[in-house]
Amino acid sequence: MLDIKFIRENKEAVKDAVRKKYLKVDIERLLALDEKRRELIQKSEAIKAEQNKLSEKLAKEKNETDLVKSRELKDKFKELERELSGVEEEYDALMWLVPNIFSSDTPVGPDDSANKELTRWGEPPKFNFEIRDHIKIGKNLDIIDTETGVKVSGFRGYYLKNEGAILHLALLWYCWQKIIKSGFKPLIGPTLVKDFVLLGSGHFPFGKDEVYQIGNPGRLASGEAIGEPLYLAGTAEPTLLAYFSDRILSEKDLPIKVCGFSQCYRSEAGSYGKDTRGLYRLHEFSKVEQVILCQNNLAESGKWLEEMLHISEEILRDLKLPYRVVQNSTGDMGAGKYKMYDIETWMPGRGKYGETHSDSNLTDWQARRLNIKYKTGSGEVKFVHTLNNTVIASPRILIAILENYQQKDGSVEVPKVLRDWCGFRKIKARK
Repeated sequence: MLDIKFIRENKEAVKDAVRKKYLKVDIERLLALDEKRRELIQKSEAIKAEQNKLSEKLAKEKNETDLVKSRELKDKFKELERELSGVEEEYDALMWLVPNIFSSDTPVGPDDSANKELTRWGEPPKFNFEIRDHIKIGKNLDIIDTETGVKVSGFRGYYLKNEGAILHLALLWYCWQKIIKSGFKPLIGPTLVKDFVLLGSGHFPFGKDEVYQIGNPGRLASGEAIGEPLYLAGTAEPTLLAYFSDRILSEKDLPIKVCGFSQCYRSEAGSYGKDTRGLYRLHEFSKVEQVILCQNNLAESGKWLEEMLHISEEILRDLKLPYRVVQNSTGDMGAGKYKMYDIETWMPGRGKYGETHSDSNLTDWQARRLNIKYKTGSGEVKFVHTLNNTVIASPRILIAILENYQQKDGSVEVPKVLRDWCGFRKIKARK
């Protein structure tokens, strides 16, 4: 959410962000509603002031003329309140849709085809045998079972088995320990969340079709149904942010750096026909996420954006996985993003890089939605800047590990940094 004063003063820049992020928001209508809203508030306040004066007069001496006028003012005030309520309902709905301004160096384009490659690390391995994709590797080594997964869970269902399940947990635990050692405080929160959590993070209203809603949110001890809807979160980011909602933090405590581990759920409603095989696009997966709250300063939040990117790059270098960093275009960054990077890891079976990490600066866009503020040393109250980054998401990253570390005999080497966590150096076919 942007400040309405900023929208008034920077109307064309906001319209430009709407166009280049390929969104539909009528900024002219929003500003017209804002003007009407302020006019109605002003009229309501004037009537209230007149009512108060009349009430003081009637308290001293009652007369029929003033009593009639008091009733008329009361009716007029109620009429203005009804009109204001309707205006504010439409105004609020539009305000939730206004995107963040994007950084001046963000590539402009409709989708990921306009993303700009910034750096590469590592060389894709050269094999002197026919490359197997992770689906074939998983089946041969008996560590992935998508057939039974689909039977049990439906489309995009899967099982990780044997060493595959161990590798999955070892990787998550390795990254969890690493991010904590990097100064991030661990939080494990709920994956069932209320509307305001996803509205605050910006996953509503934009990506509502990607979110699973719980059909039976529960009942109270009395047997009465719980009326408030609940949703399955698609990442730990919303709950990490919502932990600080409606708070005024102290500037001396910033930056606040937290990390979360969660199971993640996504309907992938907009990806019909894409990546239907294997572990690349799934309805549920596990993720370690990091979130930073910092001062309302672009230089400060920009610094943390780069720092979080560095942490994810370091993990991929630890794993010896070739990757590239891209800066996301306006059409591929989402409504709330000011600046965003993706890391794409080399996947031999696909013959290309695949997205494994996302690193974003949302300035104060989320903080305004969730009401997260801080008080400066001089007593000024400001909204924080928020940032989030994927530390690791599995099993998608297993695609890169299995395919890059495959051996001619059909086995898979385990990355050196994970061997102590796994308890084995190699995954071999069962006899």
